[in-house]
Amino acid sequence: MDKWLKAATDYMPQWLDYQMRQSELPGCAVALAHKGDIVLEAAFGSADLRQRTRLTPRHRFRVASHSKSFTAAGIMALREAGTLRLDDPVGRHVTGLHRSVAAVTLGQLLSHSAGVIRDGTDSGQWQDRRPFLNACELRAALAAPPTIEANTRFKYSNHGYGLLGLVIEAVTGEPYGTWIKRTIVTPAGLRETEPDMPAVERGSLASGHSSKLPLGRRVIIPGTNATNALAPATGFVSTARDLARFFAQLDPASKRSVLSVASRREMIRAQWRTPQFDLVRHYGLGIASGKVGDWDTFGHGGSFQGFITATMAMPGRGLVLAVLTNSSDGLAGPWATGIIHILRGFARHGSPAPRLRDWTGRWWGLWGALDLLPMGRTVMVATPGFWNPLMDASEISVAAKDRGRITRATGFGSFGEDVRLIRGRNRKVVGLQFGGSRLLPEPQVVAEIKRRYRS
Repeated sequence: MDKWLKAATDYMPQWLDYQMRQSELPGCAVALAHKGDIVLEAAFGSADLRQRTRLTPRHRFRVASHSKSFTAAGIMALREAGTLRLDDPVGRHVTGLHRSVAAVTLGQLLSHSAGVIRDGTDSGQWQDRRPFLNACELRAALAAPPTIEANTRFKYSNHGYGLLGLVIEAVTGEPYGTWIKRTIVTPAGLRETEPDMPAVERGSLASGHSSKLPLGRRVIIPGTNATNALAPATGFVSTARDLARFFAQLDPASKRSVLSVASRREMIRAQWRTPQFDLVRHYGLGIASGKVGDWDTFGHGGSFQGFITATMAMPGRGLVLAVLTNSSDGLAGPWATGIIHILRGFARHGSPAPRLRDWTGRWWGLWGALDLLPMGRTVMVATPGFWNPLMDASEISVAAKDRGRITRATGFGSFGEDVRLIRGRNRKVVGLQFGGSRLLPEPQVVAEIKRRYRS
């Protein structure tokens, strides 16, 4: 592992721990793969607030729309075998569809450009008011015309991926879950992944949780319900480690994969820009893509009752990150983005110079904390409370063992001012003089605040 990557993985759990404390979310699991090998795996918080069960990396999560990437991989495997083509009209494989639905192609379904309704006219399954649709109910919904004309824009559809599951069953003669596990999941070496809930061992699933509003407190959302015919769209259960490994194998540069390089390139190739006002993202075949800073990313996210999850691969860099949270207000997406910013910072500056080994740690004041992050020959001043801890980060140039100067800062910062490490009797660093502010370890600041504001 590169030295800069080791330094980054040392800091990532520290930042996530701060974010967990600040957000008061129940739990978070994270895994980072480098060239297919897991180089970081960690869990924070609780698997179940009611039972006070500690979350571990072995707990599984409902990873919801990550399922679409597995289904797309399955379709591409059948394409490689010559069983079907992406320009096949879906009606060639599944009967009983509305004629306009039957005319859409498998490629259009994979890229969410088929115009099919998102979740049906009654999507109460997402409010836990009804079970997920069975095959008969899904077929009945698909006997209605599509919502819009095919191939006119990106329009996300869980029903469309449910239909792809029916295609897989029709051409293989097997249940979707059985076939996808044998053909995609098991060959990929994923031991903690199941296509739907009933196959998951009891007690291995982290419980989902509501957000604090509107009750003012969180309640348990078990997340144990089967997704039936919509498993190809949203049924999968997995761990951060398995997701990182799977998406690592979708990188065209990966030497190990269940798919050919050509299939992987076709999956991640941007086909449609998502028509959102602020966010520039694209969608390929079961894969979303975008950028974090100047780094390209591809992957998928997932939202299930009580769970928010995200996986981002960084093609050409051999890195894949999975962040899983077990609450409806989980910050998996922002945290994944924040971690990539951390990786970018260390990749740009390199591993810290040995002479900066004491210029580290978290230092507190009344306004919160800052983290000293030595990178290369400079010391970055990170703000752990930000979703991007390196946003507008100041930089310290160290001139002597314990003295430095702020040589990069925003106009509202302390540019040009001195920084000094404060040492105790044992010569260990016990404080930080940052410009005019003296910052201390957390317990001292806690005690100071209690004394000053105890009334």
